[in-house]
Amino acid sequence: MLKAISRRSVAGAFVAMVLAGGAYAHHGWSWAEADQIEINGTIREISMAPPHPTLEVETSGDGMWHVELGNPRQTERSGFVEASAKAGDAIIVLGNRSLDPNEKRMKAVRITVAGKVYDIYPERIRAGG
Repeated sequence: MLKAISRRSVAGAFVAMVLAGGAYAHHGWSWAEADQIEINGTIREISMAPPHPTLEVETSGDGMWHVELGNPRQTERSGFVEASAKAGDAIIVLGNRSLDPNEKRMKAVRITVAGKVYDIYPERIRAGG
C-alpha cells in the first residue's frame, strides 16, 4: 500500500510539473521580441475568455493583428472590462510582437481606446512608451 501511494504521489507531482511548465511556457514572454512596437487600428473582435482576453485589430497598412492582453483578472485590474470597447472602435496598442516576423501577434502592455489608457502590464512599459 505504501509503495502504491508513493508511486501515485510521484506520478501526481510529475503531472503537476508538466502542466505547470506548459502553462508557464504559454503565459511567458519568450515568444515575443524585447523591443516594443505600437500599432493603430480598429477592433474587429474582442474575447474576454481565459486564459487571455484577446483582440483582433485591423490596421490600414499591415492587416489583421492578434493581440493578447493579460489574464482576465490582470486585464480587469487595468480597468479594461467587456464594456470598455466594442468592435469598430479605434485602438492604439503598445506591446511586444512575436519573434516570428510572419506572425502578426503581439502581447499588449498598454492599450488606448477612446482616449482612455489601460496599462495591462505597467511594469513592462518601456520609457517613452
